[in-house]
Amino acid sequence: MLTSSFWTAAFERAVKTFAQTLVAMVGTDVTNVISSSLGEKVTAALIAAALSILTSVGSNGFGNAGPSLANESID
Repeated sequence: MLTSSFWTAAFERAVKTFAQTLVAMVGTDVTNVISSSLGEKVTAALIAAALSILTSVGSNGFGNAGPSLANESID
């Protein structure tokens, strides 16, 4: 967890999670499933990204060295 490779992979996961959550929030607003302001959408995406970082930290030490529970390898 103290390597730059770990944090690079964890940050990449968080950015992907942020983008996926924001797209999902916009999509649910367009289809009238959930109505929210842009600020609420971004807040939800930021929370999801923070949870992604926490999950990466919590997953450290399982499997190979990296922010995942899988046996993937980071170089």
